[in-house]
Amino acid sequence: MVKPADLNKEEHVLNMGWGKIAWLYGEEIDADGQMTFGMVYINAGEENGRHVHPNCEEIIYVLSGECDHSLGDEMFHLKPGMALRIPQGVPHHAKVTGWEPCRMIIAYSAVDRQTIGE
Repeated sequence: MVKPADLNKEEHVLNMGWGKIAWLYGEEIDADGQMTFGMVYINAGEENGRHVHPNCEEIIYVLSGECDHSLGDEMFHLKPGMALRIPQGVPHHAKVTGWEPCRMIIAYSAVDRQTIGE
């Protein structure tokens, strides 16, 4: 059954230390879905750890702020309005380069996204 998600529910917002992730859709909210969708922000000067998603690809879209985003051995400087597709199993991470947090929309091709840190 399709149902709306309420972003205001605290159980869908994770404090990661370097920032927060708010899940809008995923296994925890709608197990019948086929993808995961959310918002993330990384604090100014912070970075999330290098990691892989072994069971899905990820698409990120930058809403505000800037970051350097690694993708395998490559590095990309991302600004608002830019998107990046991260293939399944490719190591990646983001480091905020500006004075403000970097806010991004994130989408995964699986409802049960998996994340493994390096």
